[in-house]
Amino acid sequence: MAEIVLESLLKEKYNVAAVFTQPDKKAGRKKELKISPVKKLAQKHKISLFQPEEFDKDVISGVKKIKPDLIIVAAYGKILPKEILEIPGFGCLNIHTSLLPKFRGPSPIQNALLIGEKETGVTLMLMDEGIDTGDILARKKIKINSDDTFKTLSLKLSELSVKLLLKTIPLWIEGKLKRKKQDETQATFCQLIERNDGRIFWNETAENIYNKYRALYPWPGVFCFWENDGSLERIKFQKISLQKDSSRDKRRVGEVFQLENKIGIQTANNAVIADIIQLEGKKSLAAKEFINGHPDFIGSVLK
Repeated sequence: MAEIVLESLLKEKYNVAAVFTQPDKKAGRKKELKISPVKKLAQKHKISLFQPEEFDKDVISGVKKIKPDLIIVAAYGKILPKEILEIPGFGCLNIHTSLLPKFRGPSPIQNALLIGEKETGVTLMLMDEGIDTGDILARKKIKINSDDTFKTLSLKLSELSVKLLLKTIPLWIEGKLKRKKQDETQATFCQLIERNDGRIFWNETAENIYNKYRALYPWPGVFCFWENDGSLERIKFQKISLQKDSSRDKRRVGEVFQLENKIGIQTANNAVIADIIQLEGKKSLAAKEFINGHPDFIGSVLK
């Protein structure tokens, strides 16, 4: 999102005095330094770039020297100290991808999908010292489609964020907007998403498992374990879908079965369809291709 926001501000000829982004991090099996898209864009446009590990006295002093009128925060992942919040005359404006005060915290999109929400949105908020507790300047709703994943919904919310931001900034600067306090009685909080949160438990409903897939695609993804030739292998599902009309018959929870030309897995109620499967360390395969190489997958019970 941050890259899209920065690019839109530059296209609209806003004077972006500086860009702050997270320090480069090592990623992948080769542990190579990964440069963020925001950094690449800032370097392309020769904008002053800062990647502080923390906001110490030197960093705070540096921000004061820049003398920003407005600070815009998008998917930054760091808490700004009070000294920073007090610098810009028009405040620090945060783009949060939920309808605050619902889903405060670091993973609002994933959490909305996890519980099967039908709508979400974007909130533009003036930052204070709390976590997503500041006054609201603008909000915009969006429908969540049944096939939306974190990937698709993130893109929609990024585009919505840009439109709302570009509409809101001039109104705020011109004094045409009133800030609105959040209703603390309606506040809810997000859980932080970690790699192991993708573990599938087949005694859950098919709907809950499908929502978990939607929320955690593409990272960290959903997985379970398969006992293959006496060893327990981690198996990841790159794509699954719902089979709401499946009759359970006498199948065990977690049992893999053939369903016409598809591969079904029994849950607590209905079944989910495994469309794309990946064994740990192997390439992803369409379910039919995976079964051709692992015929004993049918009839096994996943753990």
